[in-house]
Amino acid sequence: MTIRSTGGRVAAYAWLVFAALNLADLAFGLTGDTHYNLTTATIAVLLLLGCGLAYAMGLRPAILGDEEAVTLRNPLRDVRAPWRAVREIQGTHAVVVRFAGPDGAELKARAWVHQTSPRAQAKAEARARRDEGSKVPGAHLKGRTPAAYAAQQLNEIRDRHRPRTRSGAPDKAAAAKADASSTTGTISWALPALASLAIPLVALVVLAVAALVN
Repeated sequence: MTIRSTGGRVAAYAWLVFAALNLADLAFGLTGDTHYNLTTATIAVLLLLGCGLAYAMGLRPAILGDEEAVTLRNPLRDVRAPWRAVREIQGTHAVVVRFAGPDGAELKARAWVHQTSPRAQAKAEARARRDEGSKVPGAHLKGRTPAAYAAQQLNEIRDRHRPRTRSGAPDKAAAAKADASSTTGTISWALPALASLAIPLVALVVLAVAALVN
């Protein structure tokens, strides 16, 4: 299961195309004479910084669910929690995962994808109350925000991969034993995203210093 923001990806690709055309123009003078100076270098670095933002905020973010774990890929950090470490998955204003972290500490992570404003959440809840008991097929789906639907899907995957007894009920003893054997979630920095932002920023500082010196 992979969930991404369609709008964010479209905007990111649009910027990448825009930046590529402008960089080509700066390098080869597609629309006029080529000038290599501090100004063109600054424009190029700003375009690259925009590409870094497009990657980190538009292309990277995703919610991933597989047989082993749930992964929240946010702009600058990655969260991965094995299903046996997950305590709860909620979908209100955003998809929020509570899970067992290192040393038994309980951690909470919010997904960048499918964040919903409080106003939109209130409207969704009002629709749910209005459509409650409706006999129209699919009416109950109107009251769900994208975050709530994503949380429901993730909980279904989680339930399928819980340790179970012969009766089919979740085996809490097996889950506890698995937790004790270091099935814990992790939160880590996304180095490619950091590099895509840090390198243009450093270059921008260098250009600013060069401009002050000159």
